Amino acid sequence: MVCARYQIDNFVKLKPAVDSGDILIGERCYLNSGCVLYAGNGIRIGNDMLMASKCTLAPVNHAFRDPSCLIRDQGFLESRGGILIEDDVWIGTNYILLDGTIIGKGCFDAEGSLIMGKLPQYSIWKGRSASPFEERQ
Repeated sequence: MVCARYQIDNFVKLKPAVDSGDILIGERCYLNSGCVLYAGNGIRIGNDMLMASKCTLAPVNHAFRDPSCLIRDQGFLESRGGILIEDDVWIGTNYILLDGTIIGKGCFDAEGSLIMGKLPQYSIWKGRSASPFEERQ
C-alpha cells in the first residue's frame, strides 16, 4: 500500500491485542514485508522511520504468574508504556520490540535484535539483545 504519508509493503499485519492501543505512523515511513504490529498498549512511530522485513512490534505481555491457570486465561500484564520509535530511525530485519521500548531519534538498529528498554538518540545497536557497538559521530 502506498499513501502520501507513509508506505506499507505487502504482507504487513496490523493486529489488535488487548484492544486498548493505537498504531500511529508518522510521515515518510516505510514498513517492509512480513512485519507484524500488535496494537496492544500502543505504538507511536515518528517521521522518516525505515523498518526492514520480518519485524515484530509487541507492546503487550501475557500474564503467566498463576500456575494453576492456563496462560491464555490469565489476561495481560500492566502496560509498560507501549512502543515509541522517534524520528529518523532505521530498524533492521528480524527485530522484536517489546512493551516499554523507546528507540531514540536517529538510531541505527542492525538486524536480529530483541529490544525492551530505551535506546539513546543517534546510537548504533546490534546483536541478540541489542548491545551498542559504536556511537554516530
